[in-house]
Amino acid sequence: MFLSVLLSVVGLGFLCWLLFSLAVYALPFFVAVTVSYYAFENGAGPIVAIAVALFAGAVALILGQVAFATIRSPTIRLAIGALYALPAVLAGFHAVKGLSETGGAGETWALVLASIGAIIVGATAWVRITSLAGPEIRQVA
Repeated sequence: MFLSVLLSVVGLGFLCWLLFSLAVYALPFFVAVTVSYYAFENGAGPIVAIAVALFAGAVALILGQVAFATIRSPTIRLAIGALYALPAVLAGFHAVKGLSETGGAGETWALVLASIGAIIVGATAWVRITSLAGPEIRQVA
């Protein structure tokens, strides 16, 4: 019995680590799935659809990172950061809500925990996307 509790805690910890590690990739994943589905529905085979999905996801990730790192306008950087963080918030909300309901929490507590989890996952995604810009170079006048 002790071993099963220990393995459950380790498994839950692994899922939480995975959630935080993959939070910043929610938007590229969504782009990849959407483009793959579109390609498959328009006659591409499964292999081509997977290849197109990998390419589209990589392009979405790389373009976002390059744009955030090179653009210096705070408004545009805020929009790019929000574009990457908001899907992570949604993914974090649903992941924590599902884990809470699986753990036996009531509906109210599941929503409270899911909201807290969404904020934490969104903040993590925001920190990861902003860390791609590197240190600011300040010029002394």
